[in-house]
Amino acid sequence: MTVRLRTLVSVPLISLLAACASSPSNTLGELPRIPQANIQQLLEQAGSDTSEKANMLRLSAAEIAYKQQNFTQAKQILGSIQLQQLKPIPQVYAGTLRGEIALAENQPKEALKALQQPGFEHLSELPVEQQISVSMVKARALQADNQTLAAAKERIFIAPLLKSDQASANHEAIWSLISALPADQLQPVAGNNELNGWLALAAITHSNGSLDDQLAAIDDWRKQNPNHPAASHLPQALEKLRNLEQQPLTHIALLLPQQGQLANVSRALQDGFMASLYESQQNGQTPPAVSFYDSTQVRSIDDFYRQAKADGAQLVVGPLEKSLVKQLSDHQQLPLPTLALNYSDSQGVGPKQLYQFGLAAEDEAREAADRAAEEGKHTAVAMVPRGDWGDRVLAAFDQEWRAKGGMLLGAERIDQPVELARQITRLLQNRQGGQSIDFIFLAATPQQARQIKPTLAYQYAGDIPVYATSHLYSGSSNPAQDQDLNGIQFCETPWLLNTNDPVRRKVVTQWPQASSSLGRLYAMGADAYLLSTRLPQLKALPNTQINGLSGDLTLSPTQRVVRRLPWAQFVNGQVQPVSQSGTL
Repeated sequence: MTVRLRTLVSVPLISLLAACASSPSNTLGELPRIPQANIQQLLEQAGSDTSEKANMLRLSAAEIAYKQQNFTQAKQILGSIQLQQLKPIPQVYAGTLRGEIALAENQPKEALKALQQPGFEHLSELPVEQQISVSMVKARALQADNQTLAAAKERIFIAPLLKSDQASANHEAIWSLISALPADQLQPVAGNNELNGWLALAAITHSNGSLDDQLAAIDDWRKQNPNHPAASHLPQALEKLRNLEQQPLTHIALLLPQQGQLANVSRALQDGFMASLYESQQNGQTPPAVSFYDSTQVRSIDDFYRQAKADGAQLVVGPLEKSLVKQLSDHQQLPLPTLALNYSDSQGVGPKQLYQFGLAAEDEAREAADRAAEEGKHTAVAMVPRGDWGDRVLAAFDQEWRAKGGMLLGAERIDQPVELARQITRLLQNRQGGQSIDFIFLAATPQQARQIKPTLAYQYAGDIPVYATSHLYSGSSNPAQDQDLNGIQFCETPWLLNTNDPVRRKVVTQWPQASSSLGRLYAMGADAYLLSTRLPQLKALPNTQINGLSGDLTLSPTQRVVRRLPWAQFVNGQVQPVSQSGTL
Protein backbone atom coordinates (compact mmCIF):
# COMPACT_ATOMS: atom_id res chain seq x y z
CA MET A 1 0.00 0.00 0.00
CA THR A 2 1.44 3.68 -0.82
CA VAL A 3 1.57 6.17 2.33
CA ARG A 4 0.66 9.77 1.58
CA LEU A 5 1.95 12.50 3.94
CA ARG A 6 0.45 15.96 3.67
CA THR A 7 1.13 17.42 7.09
CA LEU A 8 4.89 17.67 6.81
CA VAL A 9 6.27 20.13 4.28
CA SER A 10 9.87 20.82 3.53
CA VAL A 11 11.54 23.95 4.86
CA PRO A 12 10.48 26.68 2.40
CA LEU A 13 13.49 27.83 0.46
CA ILE A 14 12.58 31.42 1.01
CA SER A 15 12.86 30.93 4.77
CA LEU A 16 16.55 30.20 4.34
CA LEU A 17 17.19 33.67 3.10
CA ALA A 18 16.69 35.41 6.40
CA ALA A 19 18.88 32.89 8.19
CA CYS A 20 21.77 33.13 5.80
CA ALA A 21 21.54 36.44 3.96
CA SER A 22 24.06 38.03 6.28
CA SER A 23 26.61 35.23 5.93
CA PRO A 24 29.91 36.51 4.59
CA SER A 25 30.76 35.60 1.01
CA ASN A 26 33.19 32.72 0.71
CA THR A 27 34.06 29.87 -1.60
CA LEU A 28 30.70 28.23 -0.89
CA GLY A 29 28.75 31.29 -2.02
CA GLU A 30 25.57 32.79 -0.59
CA LEU A 31 21.85 32.31 -0.88
CA PRO A 32 20.02 34.77 -3.13
CA ARG A 33 18.26 37.72 -1.54
CA ILE A 34 14.67 38.47 -2.44
CA PRO A 35 14.55 42.19 -3.25
CA GLN A 36 11.38 44.26 -3.30
CA ALA A 37 10.70 43.56 -6.97
CA ASN A 38 8.53 41.35 -9.13
CA ILE A 39 9.65 38.58 -11.49
CA GLN A 40 9.78 40.79 -14.56
CA GLN A 41 11.82 43.48 -12.79
CA LEU A 42 14.34 40.90 -11.54
CA LEU A 43 14.76 39.39 -14.99
CA GLU A 44 15.17 42.83 -16.53
CA GLN A 45 17.88 43.64 -13.97
CA ALA A 46 19.65 40.38 -14.84
CA GLY A 47 19.36 41.06 -18.57
CA SER A 48 21.73 38.94 -20.62
CA ASP A 49 24.48 39.16 -18.04
CA THR A 50 25.98 35.83 -16.94
CA SER A 51 27.66 37.14 -13.83
CA GLU A 52 27.12 35.70 -10.37
CA LYS A 53 24.99 38.69 -9.41
CA ALA A 54 22.73 38.23 -12.45
CA ASN A 55 22.29 34.52 -11.75
CA MET A 56 21.34 35.30 -8.16
CA LEU A 57 18.62 37.64 -9.48
CA ARG A 58 17.35 34.84 -11.72
CA LEU A 59 17.28 32.46 -8.77
CA SER A 60 15.22 34.97 -6.83
CA ALA A 61 12.83 35.31 -9.75
CA ALA A 62 12.52 31.51 -10.05
CA GLU A 63 11.76 31.25 -6.33
CA ILE A 64 8.98 33.84 -6.63
CA ALA A 65 7.51 32.04 -9.66
CA TYR A 66 7.55 28.78 -7.71
CA LYS A 67 5.79 30.40 -4.75
CA GLN A 68 3.13 31.66 -7.16
CA GLN A 69 2.78 28.06 -8.46
CA ASN A 70 3.86 29.17 -11.90
CA PHE A 71 6.02 26.09 -12.36
CA THR A 72 6.48 26.49 -16.10
CA GLN A 73 7.98 29.95 -15.70
CA ALA A 74 10.10 28.84 -12.74
CA LYS A 75 11.57 26.01 -14.83
CA GLN A 76 12.23 28.34 -17.74
CA ILE A 77 14.11 30.74 -15.50
CA LEU A 78 16.16 27.96 -13.92
CA GLY A 79 16.92 26.62 -17.39
CA SER A 80 18.51 29.93 -18.31
CA ILE A 81 21.08 29.59 -15.51
CA GLN A 82 24.40 27.83 -16.05
CA LEU A 83 24.33 25.82 -12.82
CA GLN A 84 27.93 24.66 -13.14
CA GLN A 85 29.01 28.30 -12.87
CA LEU A 86 27.34 28.68 -9.48
CA LYS A 87 29.08 28.21 -6.13
CA PRO A 88 27.85 25.29 -3.95
CA ILE A 89 25.27 27.18 -1.86
CA PRO A 90 23.34 28.73 -4.78
CA GLN A 91 23.82 25.56 -6.84
CA VAL A 92 22.24 23.45 -4.11
CA TYR A 93 19.53 26.07 -3.74
CA ALA A 94 18.74 25.85 -7.46
CA GLY A 95 18.79 22.04 -7.44
CA THR A 96 16.47 21.91 -4.44
CA LEU A 97 14.09 24.35 -6.11
CA ARG A 98 14.10 22.13 -9.22
CA GLY A 99 13.29 19.21 -6.94
CA GLU A 100 10.38 21.07 -5.33
CA ILE A 101 8.95 21.88 -8.76
CA ALA A 102 9.32 18.29 -9.96
CA LEU A 103 7.49 17.03 -6.87
CA ALA A 104 4.71 19.58 -7.40
CA GLU A 105 4.34 18.14 -10.91
CA ASN A 106 4.36 14.54 -9.60
CA GLN A 107 7.74 13.69 -11.13
CA PRO A 108 9.71 12.16 -8.25
CA LYS A 109 12.46 10.70 -10.44
CA GLU A 110 13.14 14.16 -11.87
CA ALA A 111 13.20 15.52 -8.32
CA LEU A 112 15.85 12.99 -7.30
CA LYS A 113 17.86 13.78 -10.43
CA ALA A 114 17.76 17.48 -9.56
CA LEU A 115 19.46 16.72 -6.23
CA GLN A 116 22.56 15.33 -7.90
CA GLN A 117 24.35 18.52 -8.91
CA PRO A 118 28.09 18.66 -8.00
CA GLY A 119 27.35 21.29 -5.34
CA PHE A 120 25.51 18.68 -3.26
CA GLU A 121 28.88 17.10 -2.47
CA HIS A 122 29.42 20.04 -0.11
CA LEU A 123 26.04 19.66 1.61
CA SER A 124 27.51 18.92 5.04
CA GLU A 125 29.39 22.24 4.87
CA LEU A 126 26.30 24.27 4.08
CA PRO A 127 23.97 26.06 6.53
CA VAL A 128 21.88 23.69 8.66
CA GLU A 129 18.63 25.08 7.28
CA GLN A 130 19.76 24.26 3.76
CA GLN A 131 20.76 20.72 4.75
CA ILE A 132 17.29 20.23 6.23
CA SER A 133 15.57 21.58 3.13
CA VAL A 134 17.50 19.25 0.82
CA SER A 135 16.86 16.18 2.98
CA MET A 136 13.15 16.90 3.22
CA VAL A 137 12.83 17.23 -0.54
CA LYS A 138 14.84 14.04 -1.02
CA ALA A 139 12.71 12.14 1.50
CA ARG A 140 9.49 13.25 -0.15
CA ALA A 141 10.84 12.35 -3.60
CA LEU A 142 11.93 8.89 -2.45
CA GLN A 143 8.53 8.32 -0.91
CA ALA A 144 6.72 9.48 -4.04
CA ASP A 145 8.96 7.14 -6.05
CA ASN A 146 7.84 4.22 -3.83
CA GLN A 147 11.29 3.93 -2.24
CA THR A 148 9.68 3.80 1.18
CA LEU A 149 12.58 2.40 3.18
CA ALA A 150 15.05 4.84 1.59
CA ALA A 151 12.70 7.73 2.43
CA ALA A 152 12.58 6.59 6.05
CA LYS A 153 16.38 6.35 6.18
CA GLU A 154 16.67 9.93 4.91
CA ARG A 155 14.30 11.19 7.60
CA ILE A 156 16.16 9.27 10.29
CA PHE A 157 19.42 10.78 9.01
CA ILE A 158 18.18 14.37 9.25
CA ALA A 159 16.24 13.95 12.51
CA PRO A 160 19.07 15.15 14.84
CA LEU A 161 19.05 18.56 13.12
CA LEU A 162 15.33 19.16 13.65
CA LYS A 163 13.66 20.95 16.52
CA SER A 164 10.21 21.48 17.98
CA ASP A 165 7.19 20.88 15.72
CA GLN A 166 9.34 19.97 12.75
CA ALA A 167 11.07 17.25 14.77
CA SER A 168 7.72 15.86 15.94
CA ALA A 169 6.29 15.85 12.43
CA ASN A 170 9.37 14.08 11.10
CA HIS A 171 9.13 11.52 13.92
CA GLU A 172 5.56 10.70 12.89
CA ALA A 173 6.57 10.60 9.22
CA ILE A 174 9.29 8.04 9.95
CA TRP A 175 6.75 5.80 11.66
CA SER A 176 4.22 6.20 8.84
CA LEU A 177 6.86 5.10 6.34
CA ILE A 178 8.26 2.22 8.37
CA SER A 179 4.85 0.88 9.40
CA ALA A 180 3.75 0.88 5.74
CA LEU A 181 6.54 -1.52 4.74
CA PRO A 182 5.48 -5.12 4.00
CA ALA A 183 6.50 -7.67 6.61
CA ASP A 184 9.29 -9.14 4.47
CA GLN A 185 11.05 -5.75 4.39
CA LEU A 186 11.26 -5.40 8.18
CA GLN A 187 14.55 -7.27 8.43
CA PRO A 188 17.51 -5.71 10.34
CA VAL A 189 20.01 -3.62 8.40
CA ALA A 190 23.66 -4.03 9.34
CA GLY A 191 25.18 -1.03 11.09
CA ASN A 192 22.01 1.01 11.54
CA ASN A 193 20.75 0.54 15.08
CA GLU A 194 18.22 3.36 15.03
CA LEU A 195 16.62 2.10 11.82
CA ASN A 196 16.60 -1.45 13.19
CA GLY A 197 14.74 -0.23 16.24
CA TRP A 198 12.04 1.27 14.04
CA LEU A 199 11.85 -1.94 11.98
CA ALA A 200 11.50 -4.11 15.08
CA LEU A 201 8.74 -1.87 16.41
CA ALA A 202 6.86 -2.08 13.11
CA ALA A 203 7.24 -5.88 13.08
CA ILE A 204 5.24 -5.99 16.32
CA THR A 205 2.28 -4.24 14.73
CA HIS A 206 2.47 -6.56 11.71
CA SER A 207 2.05 -9.63 13.87
CA ASN A 208 -1.35 -11.29 14.03
CA GLY A 209 -1.41 -11.53 17.79
CA SER A 210 -4.16 -10.08 19.94
CA LEU A 211 -4.20 -6.45 20.99
CA ASP A 212 -2.96 -7.41 24.47
CA ASP A 213 -0.10 -9.39 22.92
CA GLN A 214 0.95 -6.43 20.82
CA LEU A 215 0.83 -4.00 23.73
CA ALA A 216 2.97 -6.34 25.83
CA ALA A 217 5.44 -6.66 22.95
CA ILE A 218 5.66 -2.86 22.63
CA ASP A 219 6.45 -2.57 26.35
CA ASP A 220 9.19 -5.19 25.97
CA TRP A 221 10.58 -3.31 22.97
CA ARG A 222 10.80 -0.08 24.98
CA LYS A 223 12.71 -1.85 27.73
CA GLN A 224 15.14 -3.29 25.21
CA ASN A 225 15.58 0.02 23.34
CA PRO A 226 15.56 2.68 26.08
CA ASN A 227 17.62 5.18 24.06
CA HIS A 228 15.64 4.92 20.84
CA PRO A 229 13.66 8.09 19.90
CA ALA A 230 10.42 6.08 19.80
CA ALA A 231 10.99 4.67 23.29
CA SER A 232 10.57 8.02 24.99
CA HIS A 233 8.06 9.31 22.43
CA LEU A 234 5.87 6.58 20.96
CA PRO A 235 4.33 7.46 17.58
CA GLN A 236 0.81 8.79 17.95
CA ALA A 237 -0.67 5.70 16.30
CA LEU A 238 0.86 3.47 18.96
CA GLU A 239 -0.26 5.79 21.73
CA LYS A 240 -3.78 5.43 20.36
CA LEU A 241 -3.28 1.69 20.37
CA ARG A 242 -2.34 1.79 24.04
CA ASN A 243 -5.37 3.90 24.85
CA LEU A 244 -7.75 1.84 22.74
CA GLU A 245 -10.57 0.60 24.91
CA GLN A 246 -11.65 -2.84 23.82
CA GLN A 247 -14.14 -5.10 25.51
CA PRO A 248 -12.85 -8.67 25.27
CA LEU A 249 -14.47 -10.48 22.37
CA THR A 250 -16.01 -13.63 23.84
CA HIS A 251 -18.84 -14.59 21.46
CA ILE A 252 -19.22 -14.43 17.65
CA ALA A 253 -22.33 -15.13 15.58
CA LEU A 254 -21.30 -16.75 12.28
CA LEU A 255 -24.07 -16.11 9.74
CA LEU A 256 -23.61 -18.20 6.57
CA PRO A 257 -25.83 -20.07 4.09
CA GLN A 258 -25.86 -23.72 5.07
CA GLN A 259 -28.10 -24.73 2.17
CA GLY A 260 -28.54 -23.84 -1.49
CA GLN A 261 -26.09 -22.77 -4.21
CA LEU A 262 -23.67 -21.08 -1.83
CA ALA A 263 -23.43 -23.96 0.64
CA ASN A 264 -20.08 -25.22 -0.68
CA VAL A 265 -18.60 -21.73 -0.63
CA SER A 266 -19.95 -21.26 2.87
CA ARG A 267 -18.46 -24.53 4.06
CA ALA A 268 -14.98 -23.53 2.89
CA LEU A 269 -15.29 -20.15 4.57
CA GLN A 270 -16.48 -21.71 7.80
CA ASP A 271 -13.74 -24.34 7.84
CA GLY A 272 -11.08 -21.68 7.24
CA PHE A 273 -12.58 -19.50 9.98
CA MET A 274 -12.57 -22.26 12.55
CA ALA A 275 -9.07 -23.43 11.56
CA SER A 276 -7.74 -19.94 12.24
CA LEU A 277 -9.59 -19.84 15.57
CA TYR A 278 -8.11 -23.19 16.66
CA GLU A 279 -4.64 -22.05 15.59
CA SER A 280 -4.94 -18.97 17.84
CA GLN A 281 -5.97 -21.24 20.70
CA GLN A 282 -2.90 -23.43 20.18
CA ASN A 283 -0.79 -20.25 20.27
CA GLY A 284 -1.99 -19.51 23.78
CA GLN A 285 -4.86 -17.13 23.05
CA THR A 286 -8.39 -17.49 24.38
CA PRO A 287 -10.67 -17.52 21.33
CA PRO A 288 -14.32 -16.48 21.48
CA ALA A 289 -17.21 -18.92 21.40
CA VAL A 290 -18.93 -19.24 18.01
CA SER A 291 -22.63 -19.72 17.35
CA PHE A 292 -23.70 -20.82 13.87
CA TYR A 293 -26.73 -19.40 12.06
CA ASP A 294 -28.15 -20.39 8.66
CA SER A 295 -28.70 -17.23 6.61
CA THR A 296 -31.02 -19.09 4.20
CA GLN A 297 -33.47 -19.42 7.09
CA VAL A 298 -33.38 -15.71 7.98
CA ARG A 299 -36.75 -14.15 7.19
CA SER A 300 -36.04 -10.84 8.92
CA ILE A 301 -32.58 -9.43 9.45
CA ASP A 302 -33.86 -7.51 12.47
CA ASP A 303 -35.18 -10.73 14.04
CA PHE A 304 -31.80 -12.36 13.48
CA TYR A 305 -29.99 -9.59 15.35
CA ARG A 306 -32.43 -9.81 18.24
CA GLN A 307 -31.78 -13.55 18.46
CA ALA A 308 -27.99 -13.14 18.18
CA LYS A 309 -27.95 -10.54 20.95
CA ALA A 310 -30.15 -12.72 23.13
CA ASP A 311 -27.64 -15.55 22.59
CA GLY A 312 -24.85 -13.32 23.87
CA ALA A 313 -23.10 -12.50 20.57
CA GLN A 314 -20.96 -9.37 20.49
CA LEU A 315 -20.03 -9.53 16.79
CA VAL A 316 -21.62 -10.92 13.63
CA VAL A 317 -19.43 -12.42 10.90
CA GLY A 318 -21.48 -12.68 7.69
CA PRO A 319 -23.72 -12.72 5.79
CA LEU A 320 -22.31 -13.93 2.47
CA GLU A 321 -25.26 -13.21 0.21
CA LYS A 322 -24.97 -9.90 -1.61
CA SER A 323 -28.69 -9.17 -1.18
CA LEU A 324 -28.38 -9.41 2.61
CA VAL A 325 -25.25 -7.26 2.64
CA LYS A 326 -27.19 -4.62 0.71
CA GLN A 327 -29.95 -4.74 3.31
CA LEU A 328 -27.37 -4.12 6.04
CA SER A 329 -25.75 -1.25 4.15
CA ASP A 330 -29.14 0.45 3.80
CA HIS A 331 -29.65 0.53 7.59
CA GLN A 332 -28.86 3.67 9.54
CA GLN A 333 -27.28 1.57 12.27
CA LEU A 334 -26.93 -2.07 13.28
CA PRO A 335 -27.50 -3.64 16.71
CA LEU A 336 -24.08 -5.38 16.62
CA PRO A 337 -20.76 -4.77 14.86
CA THR A 338 -20.87 -6.85 11.67
CA LEU A 339 -18.16 -8.13 9.35
CA ALA A 340 -20.03 -8.93 6.13
CA LEU A 341 -18.34 -11.46 3.85
CA ASN A 342 -19.23 -9.65 0.65
CA TYR A 343 -19.51 -6.11 -0.65
CA SER A 344 -22.61 -4.09 -1.36
CA ASP A 345 -22.76 -2.31 -4.71
CA SER A 346 -23.21 1.00 -2.94
CA GLN A 347 -20.02 3.04 -2.71
CA GLY A 348 -21.41 5.26 0.02
CA VAL A 349 -20.75 5.04 3.72
CA GLY A 350 -23.01 2.50 5.42
CA PRO A 351 -23.79 2.20 9.13
CA LYS A 352 -20.76 2.67 11.35
CA GLN A 353 -21.16 -0.87 12.71
CA LEU A 354 -20.78 -2.46 9.24
CA TYR A 355 -17.47 -3.72 7.83
CA GLN A 356 -17.24 -5.45 4.45
CA PHE A 357 -14.72 -8.08 3.37
CA GLY A 358 -14.47 -10.28 0.30
CA LEU A 359 -12.32 -11.58 -2.54
CA ALA A 360 -13.08 -8.63 -4.80
CA ALA A 361 -11.59 -8.90 -8.28
CA GLU A 362 -11.56 -5.10 -8.33
CA ASP A 363 -8.80 -5.18 -5.69
CA GLU A 364 -6.66 -7.27 -8.02
CA ALA A 365 -7.32 -4.95 -10.96
CA ARG A 366 -6.13 -1.98 -8.91
CA GLU A 367 -3.17 -4.04 -7.76
CA ALA A 368 -2.14 -4.61 -11.40
CA ALA A 369 -2.38 -0.89 -12.15
CA ASP A 370 -0.27 -0.04 -9.11
CA ARG A 371 2.42 -2.57 -9.99
CA ALA A 372 2.64 -1.39 -13.59
CA ALA A 373 2.99 2.22 -12.43
CA GLU A 374 5.68 1.27 -9.93
CA GLU A 375 7.61 -0.42 -12.73
CA GLY A 376 7.51 2.68 -14.93
CA LYS A 377 4.80 1.66 -17.39
CA HIS A 378 2.74 4.40 -19.09
CA THR A 379 0.41 2.86 -21.69
CA ALA A 380 -1.80 -0.20 -21.48
CA VAL A 381 -4.45 -2.23 -23.25
CA ALA A 382 -6.86 -4.56 -21.46
CA MET A 383 -8.64 -7.86 -22.04
CA VAL A 384 -11.50 -8.83 -19.71
CA PRO A 385 -14.44 -11.27 -19.92
CA ARG A 386 -17.63 -10.03 -21.53
CA GLY A 387 -20.35 -9.25 -18.99
CA ASP A 388 -20.96 -7.35 -15.77
CA TRP A 389 -18.02 -8.93 -13.88
CA GLY A 390 -15.57 -8.00 -16.61
CA ASP A 391 -16.98 -4.48 -16.81
CA ARG A 392 -16.47 -3.97 -13.08
CA VAL A 393 -12.91 -5.28 -13.22
CA LEU A 394 -12.08 -3.09 -16.21
CA ALA A 395 -13.59 -0.02 -14.57
CA ALA A 396 -11.54 -0.56 -11.41
CA PHE A 397 -8.35 -1.01 -13.43
CA ASP A 398 -9.04 1.99 -15.64
CA GLN A 399 -9.82 4.28 -12.71
CA GLU A 400 -6.67 3.31 -10.78
CA TRP A 401 -4.48 3.37 -13.89
CA ARG A 402 -5.58 6.86 -14.88
CA ALA A 403 -5.12 8.04 -11.30
CA LYS A 404 -1.50 6.86 -11.60
CA GLY A 405 -1.08 8.93 -14.76
CA GLY A 406 -1.36 5.99 -17.17
CA MET A 407 -3.17 5.79 -20.51
CA LEU A 408 -5.55 2.98 -21.49
CA LEU A 409 -5.26 2.72 -25.27
CA GLY A 410 -7.93 0.10 -25.79
CA ALA A 411 -9.92 -2.77 -24.28
CA GLU A 412 -11.49 -5.97 -25.59
CA ARG A 413 -14.17 -8.15 -24.00
CA ILE A 414 -13.27 -11.84 -24.29
CA ASP A 415 -16.14 -14.03 -25.38
CA GLN A 416 -15.85 -16.69 -28.07
CA PRO A 417 -12.42 -18.40 -28.49
CA VAL A 418 -12.60 -18.03 -32.27
CA GLU A 419 -12.65 -14.26 -31.84
CA LEU A 420 -9.47 -14.05 -29.75
CA ALA A 421 -7.02 -13.64 -32.62
CA ARG A 422 -9.12 -10.86 -34.17
CA GLN A 423 -9.51 -9.09 -30.81
CA ILE A 424 -5.79 -9.21 -30.11
CA THR A 425 -5.08 -7.83 -33.58
CA ARG A 426 -7.36 -4.89 -32.85
CA LEU A 427 -5.60 -4.21 -29.57
CA LEU A 428 -2.14 -4.32 -31.11
CA GLN A 429 -3.15 -1.81 -33.76
CA ASN A 430 -3.00 0.77 -31.00
CA ARG A 431 0.77 0.65 -31.40
CA GLN A 432 0.41 2.55 -34.66
CA GLY A 433 0.84 6.31 -34.72
CA GLY A 434 3.53 6.25 -32.03
CA GLN A 435 1.30 4.83 -29.30
CA SER A 436 3.40 1.93 -28.09
CA ILE A 437 1.90 -0.57 -25.62
CA ASP A 438 3.84 -0.95 -22.38
CA PHE A 439 1.77 -3.85 -21.04
CA ILE A 440 -1.47 -5.80 -21.28
CA PHE A 441 -3.86 -6.06 -18.35
CA LEU A 442 -5.58 -9.45 -18.40
CA ALA A 443 -8.52 -10.85 -16.46
CA ALA A 444 -9.23 -14.31 -17.85
CA THR A 445 -9.78 -17.96 -17.00
CA PRO A 446 -6.88 -20.44 -17.33
CA GLN A 447 -8.39 -21.76 -20.58
CA GLN A 448 -8.66 -18.28 -22.09
CA ALA A 449 -5.19 -17.21 -20.94
CA ARG A 450 -3.60 -20.33 -22.43
CA GLN A 451 -4.89 -19.21 -25.84
CA ILE A 452 -4.01 -15.53 -25.47
CA LYS A 453 -0.28 -15.76 -24.75
CA PRO A 454 0.55 -17.96 -27.79
CA THR A 455 -1.59 -15.68 -29.97
CA LEU A 456 0.48 -12.70 -28.82
CA ALA A 457 3.65 -14.56 -29.78
CA TYR A 458 2.16 -15.38 -33.19
CA GLN A 459 1.43 -11.67 -33.66
CA TYR A 460 5.09 -10.85 -32.87
CA ALA A 461 3.95 -9.26 -29.60
CA GLY A 462 5.11 -11.95 -27.20
CA ASP A 463 7.54 -9.51 -25.61
CA ILE A 464 4.78 -7.23 -24.30
CA PRO A 465 4.50 -7.78 -20.51
CA VAL A 466 1.19 -9.19 -19.26
CA TYR A 467 -0.13 -8.38 -15.77
CA ALA A 468 -3.08 -10.54 -14.77
CA THR A 469 -5.52 -11.22 -11.96
CA SER A 470 -5.44 -14.50 -10.08
CA HIS A 471 -8.27 -15.92 -12.16
CA LEU A 472 -5.87 -17.35 -14.76
CA TYR A 473 -4.31 -19.67 -12.15
CA SER A 474 -6.12 -22.93 -11.48
CA GLY A 475 -4.49 -23.14 -8.06
CA SER A 476 -2.82 -26.44 -8.90
CA SER A 477 0.53 -27.17 -10.54
CA ASN A 478 0.07 -28.20 -14.16
CA PRO A 479 3.36 -27.51 -16.02
CA ALA A 480 2.34 -29.30 -19.21
CA GLN A 481 -0.72 -27.10 -19.78
CA ASP A 482 0.69 -23.90 -18.24
CA GLN A 483 3.71 -23.65 -20.54
CA ASP A 484 1.53 -21.33 -22.61
CA LEU A 485 1.33 -18.95 -19.62
CA ASN A 486 5.10 -18.48 -19.32
CA GLY A 487 6.10 -14.90 -18.58
CA ILE A 488 2.70 -13.77 -17.32
CA GLN A 489 2.81 -12.04 -13.95
CA PHE A 490 -0.28 -12.26 -11.74
CA CYS A 491 -1.31 -11.39 -8.20
CA GLU A 492 -2.35 -14.24 -5.97
CA THR A 493 -3.32 -15.03 -2.39
CA PRO A 494 -0.50 -15.97 0.00
CA TRP A 495 -2.51 -19.15 0.66
CA LEU A 496 -1.71 -20.51 -2.80
CA LEU A 497 1.87 -19.17 -2.90
CA ASN A 498 3.06 -20.01 0.62
CA THR A 499 2.46 -23.72 1.06
CA ASN A 500 4.37 -23.78 4.36
CA ASP A 501 1.90 -21.70 6.35
CA PRO A 502 0.87 -23.74 9.43
CA VAL A 503 -2.86 -23.00 9.12
CA ARG A 504 -2.80 -23.93 5.44
CA ARG A 505 -0.92 -27.18 6.10
CA LYS A 506 -3.45 -28.29 8.70
CA VAL A 507 -6.43 -27.35 6.56
CA VAL A 508 -5.09 -29.08 3.45
CA THR A 509 -4.39 -32.23 5.48
CA GLN A 510 -8.04 -32.37 6.49
CA TRP A 511 -9.57 -30.93 3.30
CA PRO A 512 -7.28 -31.62 0.28
CA GLN A 513 -9.47 -29.47 -1.97
CA ALA A 514 -8.11 -26.44 -0.08
CA SER A 515 -4.87 -26.77 -2.06
CA SER A 516 -6.70 -25.88 -5.29
CA SER A 517 -8.41 -22.64 -6.33
CA LEU A 518 -10.98 -23.34 -3.60
CA GLY A 519 -8.17 -22.52 -1.17
CA ARG A 520 -8.83 -18.83 -1.73
CA LEU A 521 -12.12 -19.27 0.14
CA TYR A 522 -10.44 -21.11 3.02
CA ALA A 523 -7.95 -18.23 3.16
CA MET A 524 -10.76 -15.69 3.28
CA GLY A 525 -12.43 -17.60 6.12
CA ALA A 526 -9.16 -17.72 8.06
CA ASP A 527 -8.69 -13.99 7.57
CA ALA A 528 -12.27 -13.28 8.58
CA TYR A 529 -11.37 -14.64 12.01
CA LEU A 530 -8.21 -12.50 12.21
CA LEU A 531 -10.21 -9.43 11.21
CA SER A 532 -12.96 -10.14 13.73
CA THR A 533 -10.46 -9.91 16.59
CA ARG A 534 -8.86 -6.69 15.29
CA LEU A 535 -11.74 -4.54 14.00
CA PRO A 536 -11.52 -1.86 16.74
CA GLN A 537 -7.79 -1.51 16.09
CA LEU A 538 -8.27 -1.31 12.31
CA LYS A 539 -10.89 1.39 12.76
CA ALA A 540 -8.92 3.44 15.27
CA LEU A 541 -5.59 3.15 13.41
CA PRO A 542 -6.18 3.36 9.64
CA ASN A 543 -2.58 2.41 8.83
CA THR A 544 -2.88 -0.94 10.62
CA GLN A 545 -2.19 -3.86 8.31
CA ILE A 546 -2.94 -7.53 8.87
CA ASN A 547 -0.73 -9.97 7.02
CA GLY A 548 -3.42 -12.46 6.12
CA LEU A 549 -3.67 -15.57 3.99
CA SER A 550 -5.86 -13.81 1.41
CA GLY A 551 -3.51 -10.81 1.23
CA ASP A 552 -2.26 -7.88 3.30
CA LEU A 553 -5.43 -6.36 4.72
CA THR A 554 -6.19 -2.72 5.55
CA LEU A 555 -9.44 -0.86 6.21
CA SER A 556 -10.64 1.91 3.89
CA PRO A 557 -12.44 5.04 5.15
CA THR A 558 -15.72 3.42 4.04
CA GLN A 559 -14.87 0.39 6.22
CA ARG A 560 -14.21 -1.95 3.32
CA VAL A 561 -11.32 -4.33 3.79
CA VAL A 562 -8.77 -3.77 1.01
CA ARG A 563 -6.42 -6.59 0.00
CA ARG A 564 -2.90 -6.17 -1.33
CA LEU A 565 -1.58 -9.37 -2.85
CA PRO A 566 1.88 -10.76 -3.58
CA TRP A 567 2.90 -11.46 -7.17
CA ALA A 568 3.96 -14.57 -9.04
CA GLN A 569 5.02 -15.51 -12.55
CA PHE A 570 4.82 -18.60 -14.74
CA VAL A 571 8.29 -19.99 -15.47
CA ASN A 572 8.54 -23.28 -17.39
CA GLY A 573 4.85 -23.81 -16.71
CA GLN A 574 5.26 -23.49 -12.95
CA VAL A 575 4.36 -20.68 -10.56
CA GLN A 576 7.23 -18.85 -8.90
CA PRO A 577 6.78 -15.96 -6.43
CA VAL A 578 8.05 -12.58 -7.62
CA SER A 579 9.50 -9.97 -5.26
CA GLN A 580 8.10 -6.47 -5.01
CA SER A 581 10.91 -5.29 -7.28
CA GLY A 582 9.85 -7.74 -9.97
CA THR A 583 12.64 -10.31 -9.54
CA LEU A 584 12.00 -14.03 -9.04
